[in-house]
Amino acid sequence: MYTKEEFHGLFDHTLLKPFATKDMLADACKTAVAYGFATIAINSGVTAMCAEFVKGSKVKVDAAIAFPLGIATIAAKVAETEDAIRCGAGEIDYVLNIGMLKDHRLDYITEEMKAIVSTCRAAGVTSKVIFENCYLTDDEKKMACEAALVALPDFVKTSTGFGPTAATVEDVKLMKAMVGDKIKVKAAGGVRSLEAALAMLDAGAERIGCSASVAICEEYDDYMKKTLSFS
Repeated sequence: MYTKEEFHGLFDHTLLKPFATKDMLADACKTAVAYGFATIAINSGVTAMCAEFVKGSKVKVDAAIAFPLGIATIAAKVAETEDAIRCGAGEIDYVLNIGMLKDHRLDYITEEMKAIVSTCRAAGVTSKVIFENCYLTDDEKKMACEAALVALPDFVKTSTGFGPTAATVEDVKLMKAMVGDKIKVKAAGGVRSLEAALAMLDAGAERIGCSASVAICEEYDDYMKKTLSFS
């Protein structure tokens, strides 16, 4: 069981739509602050704007890098990460190079991960690596975890939410079994109900990324009120 504040703090509230306007972003940031979410997760180009919207609160801006395809060069990803941090990002979610991973270029994936993670670590910023598991075999997911165990990001993450399928409990369990207590796991993509969120947390996730954060947290809050009233 989590307290209301603990549960809300497990969520990265996302607005990653390409058509997100200033008003939409302002509303999403206001919501993240009101509910006490961990972050507002946005595309990196609006980091500075969102940093102003959440200024003075505990909510961090979570900038998505090379999103959602992950095909940019390492140098480009590092530059985008550095720019997002300068603009006020407190957390970074970057998409690894999926093609390189499927070519089993563990050397490249490790080098890329080290470059992003070291950039974040030097700035005191949380780093998360998005695998995009819907395109990967279990062996490739394990390979990405092996790279993570060398680079040591703060989180490994299941999905962008833009792929053809959503995060799965099985993937969270696999990733957690691989990284153990050395790295946290974030579940994202298709988590739209309290039942789904709790299943991800039970499987080992320690952060949830979704746009349904409000509905999930309100359902949890109602459940807690009813539980406490009968205790």
